[in-house]
Amino acid sequence: MLKGLIAVICALGLIGQAGGAEKAKQPRRLLYVVQTKGYHHASTETSLSAVTTLGRKSGAFTTTITDDASIITADLLKKFDAVMFFTTGELPMNDSQKKAFMDFIKSGKGFIGIHCATDTFYKWPEYGEMIGGYFAGHPWHQDVTIKIEDPHFPGLNFLGDSFRFKEEVYQYKNWSRDKVHVLLSLDNSSVDVNKGRRADKDYAIAWCKKHGKGRVLFQGMGHEPDAWKDKHFQRMILDGIRWAMGDLPDRVPIENPTK
Repeated sequence: MLKGLIAVICALGLIGQAGGAEKAKQPRRLLYVVQTKGYHHASTETSLSAVTTLGRKSGAFTTTITDDASIITADLLKKFDAVMFFTTGELPMNDSQKKAFMDFIKSGKGFIGIHCATDTFYKWPEYGEMIGGYFAGHPWHQDVTIKIEDPHFPGLNFLGDSFRFKEEVYQYKNWSRDKVHVLLSLDNSSVDVNKGRRADKDYAIAWCKKHGKGRVLFQGMGHEPDAWKDKHFQRMILDGIRWAMGDLPDRVPIENPTK
């Protein structure tokens, strides 16, 4: 169904028009890449409507959706302020396209990785460095308690100290708290922590960082279709995208992440 939907949008020339009527201030532009070369999440289709609607209703951005990463080129990226990945596997991008993608981010643009974006491009080390780590299993798929580590970050300042959520919680390799600014983390008391494999028992769920001049946000939530219907999660996504685009201020020490 997803490929059919994308094909129809492209054929009609409507791709990228999801933002509706322009407002006085030109909205930003988001490229949302949802190609999967591995496990395909059922929540992907739900996220398309959610992200498009959030951008349109807020007037903050228009959304262009593609399930073909091979369209990414330097010329295409000039049209966008941020790229968001809900992806898996080795996507069809050659070395020239990969360089253009990284140059885009390092020049000061935004990148948002959703859930399985860390399950992408294992054979491209700079991608892992940019996003902050790689997927290394999901020990828990249940209701969990998620701790707010930075309540001042956009989209998190209304949640209190923690909240309950049904989620597939990832653990990561090539990841260190020293290299990112952690925003959300697992409350280990809410799970059988012995199912995890990290010696430090540090299970981050969302973080942000810089890559060059660019703003990078990884949001590990989003496995469940119902997550994308949750108003609190939608707020996190909307404000996270706006932050990555540079429309919300840096209120965290991204250059010198917390230890």
